[in-house]
Amino acid sequence: MEQATSAKIKYGVWGLIFGAAVAMIAGFGWGGWLTGVAARGKTDDAVLATRAAICVAQFMKAPNHDQQLKAFEDTETWKRGDLIVKGGWDKMPGQAEPSGGVAQACARGIEVLAAR
Repeated sequence: MEQATSAKIKYGVWGLIFGAAVAMIAGFGWGGWLTGVAARGKTDDAVLATRAAICVAQFMKAPNHDQQLKAFEDTETWKRGDLIVKGGWDKMPGQAEPSGGVAQACARGIEVLAAR
């Protein structure tokens, strides 16, 4: 093999490696690329937020909403999730069992609404 050809191959391979590294740094740093773990975390957060919003809506549409809101406000902060569970608002329509973490997220959502 000629020396010029081997130099072209050598620099071509190094250019390919450097270009791939720059593309990955730009993609993950500024391009919005995510690893599987990060994408799963964002998806789980979005699902929890959606379920919490449904829970808050179910709480607000309850027939005795005003009484429940007063009881919610009178309940200590760390026990508000238990109040949500007892009321059954953390269960999604069509589900027999509530999803994990919904009651606490729902309580935080109701706190925001009650502060208004």
